[in-house]
Amino acid sequence: MLDVGGDSVVGWDMKTLLIVCCTMPDAAVARQIGSVLIEKQLAACVNILPEMESIYRWKGVIETSKEVQCIIKTTTHLLARLEQVLAELHPYEVPEILTLRPEAVSAAYGHWLIESLADTGD
Repeated sequence: MLDVGGDSVVGWDMKTLLIVCCTMPDAAVARQIGSVLIEKQLAACVNILPEMESIYRWKGVIETSKEVQCIIKTTTHLLARLEQVLAELHPYEVPEILTLRPEAVSAAYGHWLIESLADTGD
């Protein structure tokens, strides 16, 4: 494992790798949106976790709903485009777009991830 201390490893900087969490109303919507993100090469992988229950406050009222969690692997260079596509396709008025930076990534996985994404020319 390599940590994200700013080292550039054979053509990619680990600080550019991101994990984006986004809840969806169900697996069908998650598959549809996830497929678009993969087709457009804005995500290298979209994991769709099984149904869960969410409790949250919406417009002053405590709500509960069944949702699925998507874990999306991308880069800082593609994040704005990914957010734009999510905003266009997502059925929620305010979709969850929660971005995390991994502390460590294996070199092989990092290379695969970068090679799976659109070339932004950066």
